[in-house]
Amino acid sequence: MSNDAIKPAEGKVLTQEDLDKCGRRWCMSVNGFNYETQLAPSVVFAEADALKKIYGDDDEGYRKSLANAGRYFNATPPVSGFLLGAGLAIEEEGKTAALDAVQDLKVGLMGSISGIGDALLWVMLPTIFGSMAAYMAQEGNPLGAIIFALVMLVMSLGLKIKSWGWGYKFGSAIITTLADKVAALSEAMSVLGLTVVGALVPTVIKISTPLAVTIGDASFGLQEQLFDKILAGFLPIVATVVVYQLMKKKVSTNVLIIGIIVVSWVCAAFGILG
Repeated sequence: MSNDAIKPAEGKVLTQEDLDKCGRRWCMSVNGFNYETQLAPSVVFAEADALKKIYGDDDEGYRKSLANAGRYFNATPPVSGFLLGAGLAIEEEGKTAALDAVQDLKVGLMGSISGIGDALLWVMLPTIFGSMAAYMAQEGNPLGAIIFALVMLVMSLGLKIKSWGWGYKFGSAIITTLADKVAALSEAMSVLGLTVVGALVPTVIKISTPLAVTIGDASFGLQEQLFDKILAGFLPIVATVVVYQLMKKKVSTNVLIIGIIVVSWVCAAFGILG
C-alpha cells in the first residue's frame, strides 16, 4: 500500500491502518460479551488505540471516551464496523463534546445495521452459496462444503476489518440512508432466499415410488406417468411440507432425522418408495 493511501485527511489523525487495526482487534475480541452491555467490551478493545491517538495527551478525555465506548452496544458483528467507524469520525471532530452524539448514533442505528447485515449475511449469501455447495455435494464433490465455509469465513472477516474504514469515510450519512431502506432490503432478501430454497426442494430431495395401478392389461406407473409428467416434484414437496409442519410443532431435529430414516426404511421394504 502506498503512503498516500494511509495518510489522514486534513484535520484528521486516524489513518487507514488505524482503522484496519480496529477491524483486526474487533475480529479477535468480538466474543467479548456480557449480559449488561452486550458487545461493549469488544468495542473498547477494538477502539482503544484509535481513541488514544485521537485524544493524544488528553488523558481525561481518553478515559471519558473509553467509558463511553463501554456503554451498551449490540449489532451484527460483521457489519458493526460501519457504525463504529462512523462513530470514530464523529468523535475525531468533536472529541468529548461529541460523546453523546456517538452513543446516540450507535443506539439509534444498531438495529437497522443489524437488519441489513442479517439479510445479507444470514439469508442471501448462505442461500446462494449453500445451494451451490449442495449441488456439488450431490455430485460427490466435497469441495462444495469447503468452498462454502471458506467463502463465508473470508467475507465475514473481510467485512469485520474493512467496514471500519468505509464507515469512517462515509460517516453516518450512508448508514442513515441504508437504514431507510432496511425494510425493503430485508423483504427482498427473504423473497430471494425462499425462492432459492423452493427451487432446491424438487431437485435436492430425491423421493420416488415404484407403485403402479393395473387395470386389465394396462399398467399405470405413478412415478413415470403422474409424478414425473403431471405433478412434477409432488413427493418431495409433500415430504417438505410434512417436515416443516412438524418443526412448527417444536419436534426436535434429531427426532425428525431418525423419523425420516425409519419411514424411508419401512416404505422401501414394502415397496412404497423406490
